[in-house]
Amino acid sequence: MMRRALVTGVTGQDGSYLAELLLSKGYEVHGIVRRSSSFGTQRIEHLYNPLEHQRGSLKLHYGDLSDGNGLARTIREVAPHEVYNLAAQSHVRVSFDQPTYTADVTAVGVLRLLEAIRDVQDSSGQQIRFYQASSSEMFGKVVETPQKETTPFYPRSPYGVAKLYAHWITTNYRESYGLFACCGILFNHESPRRGETFVTRKITRAATRIKLGLQDKLFLGNLDAKRDWGFAGDYVEAMWLMLQQDEPDDFVVSTDELYSVREFCEKTFSRLGLDYQDYVEIDPRYYRPAEVELLLGSSEKARSKLGWKPKTSFDQLVDMMVAGDMQLAQRESMSAGQALPHFFKAA
Repeated sequence: MMRRALVTGVTGQDGSYLAELLLSKGYEVHGIVRRSSSFGTQRIEHLYNPLEHQRGSLKLHYGDLSDGNGLARTIREVAPHEVYNLAAQSHVRVSFDQPTYTADVTAVGVLRLLEAIRDVQDSSGQQIRFYQASSSEMFGKVVETPQKETTPFYPRSPYGVAKLYAHWITTNYRESYGLFACCGILFNHESPRRGETFVTRKITRAATRIKLGLQDKLFLGNLDAKRDWGFAGDYVEAMWLMLQQDEPDDFVVSTDELYSVREFCEKTFSRLGLDYQDYVEIDPRYYRPAEVELLLGSSEKARSKLGWKPKTSFDQLVDMMVAGDMQLAQRESMSAGQALPHFFKAA
């Protein structure tokens, strides 16, 4: 029997990698996308089969975490075996500017989704396994290092607080109603598909543009913030593994290695033969009202119980992102009619 999965946030970084993984495993994949005036499906365009009327095994549905009735209707229509909630207002700095919206979507939106799953499951009798994307930002002002599943939470942003509500309401529905519901406490995970406003992608995008003369400076906030950075393509495998277990549980997913924003800058610019100190300037506007200085995970539980471990090193991640953004910068340079350095010209 072909298994069906429903993925919210399917057009995002994680959603696109998860859809790829599920399709490779023979799933019928359904994704929820928000209606907007412009297309936002760039990350999943390659998954469409133009020869198939219904775009192969990936099918999209309009929906939003602010619409509980719509979520319930989509779940009834799809009848998924697994639901992965990757949708959120996910930018930490933006959450300070839009705290109410962040709370409504990132926190209460999960409650709406859980209620829809519970109602459909009760009426149909079919078990629906649920994955909630929790976040290392819930640890915030950390009380112990490294952070593991039992580490107390201390969120330092509206985003972190919203994710904490979503995490605990998922736990509550698991314990109250017997839902097969898992939370993946994922530490920072990046890729060439990362949004350009997130710091790692902001760095690789700017560095490659600077290399080709398309940009002069890169403005950043706290260079001394330290994070545990992994590859999103590795992390979605852990999501899937959680829903294949006999019992639901929560897991930290991380590389267990720590690097600063400054080190990310240094590695990125050095790969292009540049010194980051010549181009990076501090802009106080990018500091958060409450900073999170250090996040370092301990993924021992995921490694032992799920058999999962990261496959991509920090250096490989930087190389991957630099290569992807260099291709973008090359296309941008050529469209602007600028000459490329000889070592970047196509053979």
